[in-house]
Amino acid sequence: MPIPRVVARSNRYLANPLFRRLAGRVPPLVLIEHRGRRSGKPYATPVLGFRDGSDPAWVVALTYGLEVDWLKNLRAAGGGVVVARGERSRTGPPVVGEGIAAASAIPAPIRAGLRLMRVDWFVRLPPSPDGQEGER
Repeated sequence: MPIPRVVARSNRYLANPLFRRLAGRVPPLVLIEHRGRRSGKPYATPVLGFRDGSDPAWVVALTYGLEVDWLKNLRAAGGGVVVARGERSRTGPPVVGEGIAAASAIPAPIRAGLRLMRVDWFVRLPPSPDGQEGER
């Protein structure tokens, strides 16, 4: 079972502002920039993002489940932007995967912790097909 929604809602106002300052600069924190699917408002959501050398896609564990707003927004827009280590990477449509063990880009100790938390879903954010840097 992923982390309860009540925790996600409180993190939106408590933890996210702090993590947003570090995300994009301190690995494995990355920012996912996306636009509201109804409002068009820009958002920047801090998450733990991972890549391995053989695959340019970003992998993010869905610790709050499949119904997170940032994932819905990325799906609606067909992608977004990942900011990591000061660089911006435009992503294509997100691909949801089940079975955290299959998310090989996530380091083994973190995968083990996610399994203990009963997190079983992850999302793969491949590079944008057009290869352009994203807009904010």
